[in-house]
Amino acid sequence: MGKVWLITGANSGFGRAFTEAAVAAGDVVVAAARRAGTLDELVAAHPDQVEAVTLDVTDHAAVERVVGQVAERHGRIDVLVNNAGRTHVGSVEETGDAELRSLFDVHVFGPAALTRAVLPHMRARRSGAIVQLSSVGGQMSMAGFGAYSATKFALEGMSEALAAEVGPLGIRVLIVEPGAFRTSLFGNHSLSEGTIADYADTVGATRAYVETGGGTQAGDPAKAAAAVLAALDADEPPLRLALGEDAIDTIHGHLDQVRADLAAWDKVGRDTKLDA
Repeated sequence: MGKVWLITGANSGFGRAFTEAAVAAGDVVVAAARRAGTLDELVAAHPDQVEAVTLDVTDHAAVERVVGQVAERHGRIDVLVNNAGRTHVGSVEETGDAELRSLFDVHVFGPAALTRAVLPHMRARRSGAIVQLSSVGGQMSMAGFGAYSATKFALEGMSEALAAEVGPLGIRVLIVEPGAFRTSLFGNHSLSEGTIADYADTVGATRAYVETGGGTQAGDPAKAAAAVLAALDADEPPLRLALGEDAIDTIHGHLDQVRADLAAWDKVGRDTKLDA
């Protein structure tokens, strides 16, 4: 018997790639998108394996309803993929509370609501997997991506704790950290409304990269999906899966920087305990 997947943001990019990979593996996918009509092509191509549902992950009442309906129809949810998302470019100073909260609603509170909704079903069966789509930006950040990375850092922190909590119950958590892949992410971005000239050289460069980089990314979403399926099926699956040479090299560089700071300030940091 194949697995039952619930994938958010399934109409494009990684979501579509995950759907197609799961279908090729013989599984059933409940493909969720804010507009279910954008999934018509996938449903028509695989009518016995793909079911489209309308879901805005920021609508927590809808999350509870959809998860309950999926569990009732299929008897279980084997894999939840929290994939829905978008990016945002703006300096920390330029990014207002409304913009920041909106991004957290999609990348943190939405996945949290979906995770809470599926866990009772997974716990009852003592099996399941939750895939959290983070980013290389969940391990490090750069000028202009502060708000985006803040959400991904939060998602990773929550997911690391989640993995420790549900692992003994037979439930796996996989944090996926892609670099630049040929998806529509750059086309689905928001920009801070006001710009400050002092950030033209730093944030401005990031803004230009996002606005012009669509269609030039080196990563193949289909290969990313295959890597995720391989990780989920592994006897010893990773907690984190970095995807793309750019992500792997960038994370290595970031870890080197963290280690260098720790080493350079080791004595100062340790010499902060109360004197006896």
